[in-house]
Amino acid sequence: MKLSAGLTRPLPTAGFLSLFVAGATVQAIGMRRTDLSVAYVFVLGLEAALTVVLSVWYLKESCPPQRIAAIVLIIAGIAWLRST
Repeated sequence: MKLSAGLTRPLPTAGFLSLFVAGATVQAIGMRRTDLSVAYVFVLGLEAALTVVLSVWYLKESCPPQRIAAIVLIIAGIAWLRST
C-alpha cells in the first residue's frame, strides 16, 4: 500500500490488490478446516509477520529488538490458540 501512493500508481496498486486477494484466499481455505475464530487470528498474525519481514527486506525499514519480540509473542499466541 505504501508504494501505491494512495492507489494512484498502477503497478504497486496491482501488487497490493494481488496480495490482498491472496490473503483472503488463504483465509477462506483455512476456514474450511477450523473454526472462524482460530482461522481469522491465524491469518491475521501470519499477514502481520510477513508484512514486517517484507517491510524490512524490501522497504529497508528498521526492525528494533522490541518489534522482533512483539512478532515472537504474536506467533506464540497463534500457536497457543491453535493448540486449544
